[in-house]
Amino acid sequence: MGRVIVIGGGAAGMMAAVAAAEQGHHVILLEKNEKLGKKIYITGKGRCNVTNDCDMEELFDNVVTNSKFLYSAFYTFDNQRMKEYLEEDGCRLKVERGNRVFPVSDHASDVIGALKRRMNRLGVQVFLNTEVKEILKADGEDRVAGVLLTNGKKESADAVILAGGGLSYPTTGSNGSGIRLAEKLGHTVSKCVPALVPLETAEEFCKEMQGLSLKNVAMEMKKGKKTLYSGFGEMMFTHFGVTGPLVLSASSFLPKEFEPGEIKLYLDLKPALSTELLDKRILRDFEEIQNRQLKNGLDKLLPTKMIPVVLKLSGLNVEKKINTVSKEERLSLVHLLKCMELTVKGTRGFNEAIITKGGIKVKEVNPSTMESKLVSGLYLVGEMLDLDALTGGFNLQIAWSTGYLAGLNIK
Repeated sequence: MGRVIVIGGGAAGMMAAVAAAEQGHHVILLEKNEKLGKKIYITGKGRCNVTNDCDMEELFDNVVTNSKFLYSAFYTFDNQRMKEYLEEDGCRLKVERGNRVFPVSDHASDVIGALKRRMNRLGVQVFLNTEVKEILKADGEDRVAGVLLTNGKKESADAVILAGGGLSYPTTGSNGSGIRLAEKLGHTVSKCVPALVPLETAEEFCKEMQGLSLKNVAMEMKKGKKTLYSGFGEMMFTHFGVTGPLVLSASSFLPKEFEPGEIKLYLDLKPALSTELLDKRILRDFEEIQNRQLKNGLDKLLPTKMIPVVLKLSGLNVEKKINTVSKEERLSLVHLLKCMELTVKGTRGFNEAIITKGGIKVKEVNPSTMESKLVSGLYLVGEMLDLDALTGGFNLQIAWSTGYLAGLNIK
């Protein structure tokens, strides 16, 4: 059997090492950090949302970019197989809201521990603090021969699996070095931008509601008349704009390039009520407390922190007596609650992005094996590829599935 070098000890790299070793190959895993799975430690707020316990159709539906490319990967190693792998190695799992799968312990370290145990059992050699400078090709051939380390040492290999990660959370080592190694070998990279990332907005009033978290909000993101995204869920106002699951999902549908101001968010704060029903509800509330001031009349409808902001945006005086509010004034309040407008200035960048959108073009990779179409014996996996999905464990499943498929197919 062959000598396989895996570059990168994240989710895709560890799974690739496991699969290659299961085929009987001698596997060497090289990780530039001081420990394996550094990014896994911070996923799901340190709990690690391992995968999603949904059916295959939903798995594909949650992939935003190039979902068809993942057909072989998902069907070869799906979410159920991933759960079995971890449980077999002592990491017990639980399923939470939205079919999100977490370790029972709520510790990401248990996921890494299970993968380490499996690699150990299979004889995978792990070298930490070891960085690759270049992937070497055989003389005069488009075939891998090994790697050159930054310390000047050369390691020979029959196959190289490149699992260097994207650009998000660069402090974990995802600084694009893997993508650059692939570019050196002739691979094309589509523009990389932050995805699943909080959004900065132009409106100052977000700062006034900083820390306020809302559930059951509907949101549309538009560029002119074109709807880029519409969804429903939780969000939070911050000192810079908005964040939360709903906002992160919307960010994955932003154009890679846009001018500040041309993208708008429209929030429906009361999606369960039609405009007419919401107006009746407010009227009913107002009738019960006619002599109060407006600032004290919306506490059944809105969180306290939001009331002064909503009244100001509706053009209503907070001191105004409820029994003097006209129908037009009430309807302007209704309209605002059904359509609060925010202007997107930009994103919070790679430091706060969960994943990278863009990467190595998938048309240069064989979807049945993950082998490069340009250099034989080179396999490309995980977040380096131009693949991304929504939150809920789907991005990690892409890493597990592509990593496994590569390891399985090494000749």
